[in-house]
Amino acid sequence: MYEEHGLKEVADGCVAVLLLAGGQGTRLGVNYPKGMYNVALPSHKTLFQLQAERILCLQNIAQQRYGKHGEITWYILTSEATHDATVKYLSEHNYFGLKEKNVKAFKQGMLPCFTFDGKIILDAKHRISKAPDGNGGLYRALKNQGILNDMSQRGIRSIHAHSVDNILVKVADPIFIGYCLLSKTDCAVKVIEKSSPSEAVGVVCKVEDHYQVVEYSEMTKETAQLRHANGQLVYNAANICNHYFTLNFLKDVGYFYEKHLPLHVAKKKIPYINNDGERIVPKIPNGIKIEKFVFDVFPFAKNFAVWQGTREEEFSPLKNSNSAGEDCPSTARTDLLNLHKKWLLKAGAKNVGDNVEISPLLSYTGENLCQIASNQSFVGPKVLK
Repeated sequence: MYEEHGLKEVADGCVAVLLLAGGQGTRLGVNYPKGMYNVALPSHKTLFQLQAERILCLQNIAQQRYGKHGEITWYILTSEATHDATVKYLSEHNYFGLKEKNVKAFKQGMLPCFTFDGKIILDAKHRISKAPDGNGGLYRALKNQGILNDMSQRGIRSIHAHSVDNILVKVADPIFIGYCLLSKTDCAVKVIEKSSPSEAVGVVCKVEDHYQVVEYSEMTKETAQLRHANGQLVYNAANICNHYFTLNFLKDVGYFYEKHLPLHVAKKKIPYINNDGERIVPKIPNGIKIEKFVFDVFPFAKNFAVWQGTREEEFSPLKNSNSAGEDCPSTARTDLLNLHKKWLLKAGAKNVGDNVEISPLLSYTGENLCQIASNQSFVGPKVLK
């Protein structure tokens, strides 16, 4: 029932995707936007391509179901560091089959960096050091760059926002959207179960009388380890940067609530110009960057909802280089291929090798595979399309 409502919203052309893609791949060890990263799948598709093709697939499913071709607009939040490279990359690849008019990149703002005693840092003799204003800068950028107006003109009602680095993300997930529509939710978050008390994720919980995300660094070890009688963690709902918003809610935030969002301080190693005019790259944190977080709008919701998904089907982030051994290219690749193997076996395949990939253009979430999978064996490297 939820899926039907979500697909109808897509067919009616009322759905947009807000992709948070302002981060550079610093921890990944690359100097280009994360969305351009290739985790060495058999197809060599990047995160941008996988996500664009999921949008195309969903549009087709909705059209087959309802006989109307609704188009999903792809809004991409970039930063000073990623904007030009992102726009060039998508243009060179013809937006991976999406229409150019339905792909809109826009930049988040920048804020000055400060020393610990409150002085502004110079990045060059003639330039103040600035850093992106965090994924919570989304709301100001939506208003200032005319995106809220663009959404209104297109008749968009439901917006799915997520970060670029999750290789398993169900882009514009119709079940999640359908649930939010039926429950008249204005702001929702998708979560998964925490893997362990020490997993480095924020948790969605109620603090006093409102819902919010409490970062793992803000919880004591004792609190993180609290369990119910059945053994389940008390603070269990891991935030994975996956949200639903109505356009009306985003307008309310942009025009009324954004200025009330808290500022978060991060201690960082910030290059600076010393008194002799030399540029120094520090070895230890020497200053602070100020940022806003996308989830800090939860308390402003009139009808907030939390939807729990399954890690194996929904979440495998790409944050570190392979040397870290977790949340890295090899784990992202393995998690996606394991999911595809599961889909094929469920569709009736006899056996499936370790390196068999399913194109998002063929299947959005495991559907449409029975004909090619039934009683078949698949050996990798192979891409089913």
